[in-house]
Amino acid sequence: MAEPMAETEDNAEKSGGAYQVLARKYRPQTFEDLIGHEAMVKTLKNAFAANRIAHAYILTGVRGVGKTTTARILARALNYVGPNGEDDGPQIDMAVEGRHCRAIAESRHPDVMEMDAASRTGVGDIRELIEGVRYAPVEARYKVYIIDEVHMLSTAAFNALLKTLEEPPPHVKFIFATTEIRKLPVTVLSRCQRFDLRRIDPEVLTEHLASIAQKENVAVDRDGLWMIARAAEGSVRDALSILDQAIVQHTAQGGEAVTADMIRDMLGLADRSSVWDLLEAAMKGDAKAALTNFRVQYDGGAEPAQVLRDLLDLTHLLTRIKAAGPEAASHGPAGEADAERAKALAANLEMNALTRVWSLLMKGLQETQMAPDAAAAGEMALIRLCFAADLPTPDEALKALKKNTSGDRGVSGASAQSAASAPSREPVTARASEAAPSNVIDIHPPLSQRPADSKVWLRAFADVVRLAGEKRDAKLRTELESYVHLVSFKEGKIELRLHDDAPPDLANRLTQRLKEWTGKAWIVSVTSEHEGEETVRGAREREVMEHPMVMKALELFPDARVTAIREPEAPAAPEPDEEEDAPVDPDDDAVAEAVAARQETGKA
Repeated sequence: MAEPMAETEDNAEKSGGAYQVLARKYRPQTFEDLIGHEAMVKTLKNAFAANRIAHAYILTGVRGVGKTTTARILARALNYVGPNGEDDGPQIDMAVEGRHCRAIAESRHPDVMEMDAASRTGVGDIRELIEGVRYAPVEARYKVYIIDEVHMLSTAAFNALLKTLEEPPPHVKFIFATTEIRKLPVTVLSRCQRFDLRRIDPEVLTEHLASIAQKENVAVDRDGLWMIARAAEGSVRDALSILDQAIVQHTAQGGEAVTADMIRDMLGLADRSSVWDLLEAAMKGDAKAALTNFRVQYDGGAEPAQVLRDLLDLTHLLTRIKAAGPEAASHGPAGEADAERAKALAANLEMNALTRVWSLLMKGLQETQMAPDAAAAGEMALIRLCFAADLPTPDEALKALKKNTSGDRGVSGASAQSAASAPSREPVTARASEAAPSNVIDIHPPLSQRPADSKVWLRAFADVVRLAGEKRDAKLRTELESYVHLVSFKEGKIELRLHDDAPPDLANRLTQRLKEWTGKAWIVSVTSEHEGEETVRGAREREVMEHPMVMKALELFPDARVTAIREPEAPAAPEPDEEEDAPVDPDDDAVAEAVAARQETGKA
């Protein structure tokens, strides 16, 4: 009985003694050898068992994931005949080398044609292929056409292939492979059975590399194999190429084990502990320590973009721990040392701070990849990260402003305790307290000052606008804010000037609504004189933009802008026998929301 087919060093020696790279030496020869594609193998096994074999397949995925290898294995399965001539039809189980297996694996079988669409893109090449389709296979069961990088074919070539692809002769099978599935016409996709070959998980790829290193009698640290798997980004071929390079390190060291430090230096990666130190320095706002750490890593050969990617990996790990609990540390990018350090650091950080770090690092990574000086761009990203650590998060700013508006605007014990636990944010909170305006207009006066016979007491035009909102007349409120210039206001009488775009019946509708809402007749007169105050909306925008907290936010985030100003909802009026409520300050709440909007926009 023939032995299972495998590429060995003896084969390389027979072909001239040339060294055979690992990616070719350990190329899978059967479906059982494929790693990470169990779903595809199961689907094909069921199709072969039920004799529901499609006439055209398309394999898509990133480079080095096994598209061409899978196409050759599928061609072998379609044409499998036992070593002694046993013909039981197409077979998935090819543990024993069949009559056509070696010739197909070595791309020299007359009935299995491989075509590189990257070099043969024209319609003439496809016409030559179509001419050969009409003839029966010479030796095998099927004629199999494997077209690699099929997306490179021209539009005319695709059009010439369509009819044959839809209704091929029964003895013909097509297998396409591509890395750019979106570039294929939908007319081609609809005629093929599609398989998406996913990236290989780092854990699976690490196990695969460990088994190959053992077969090669090379000792490689587990952490080093993990680094190779991460650098390969799911590509088996890339991982084996890097492992080939690492084995050279083994030979240079006289047969000693390949350590993680050797692989890190070879790949130009940053030391893991140094990246943790860099992240901790940035989170503390220590710009000097962060820049020194970054420069040491850069001088040691680490790429600035790779350092930022490592910081993103650690930030992602910390965020997972914060969201899913300490057990999520086991899914981290390295070993137990990372997990323990991540748990300790995550316990001292807030989720808002981590999401802000992620956004800043993503922006910095994009700039680093495009900047003419990558190191300078990396340093600027770290400087922004360090100084952002001193800023309060949006919810912290809101809490601080709300505390300042309650009671006598003093700092509560809880606020003092919070400031003591976060000294880097204490100056910002203190400035917010000092910036709170002292001349706040109280929209809701105490009951003792209201007329006893009044359903609604309107002291200013702003109260009229507020009342329209409370009565859910959004159209009228918007028109009063945008089109009305107030000339004078007294209880029962309003004189105003309308904007040119104002509706002609605005004054009449306002008169009717005031009578309905207050129970009294109001006189609303319109003057054409160019005098009067600015509109309510304009006055409100100016008031907010001139607020010290907003001006400070503009200074901190020069590219930010206010997108909306929302007024707080008025509290329900207390019953007559209840105690008088403390005045509500709408200005500070509106400013708080404006600051939050600016900080969110600044992060983007």
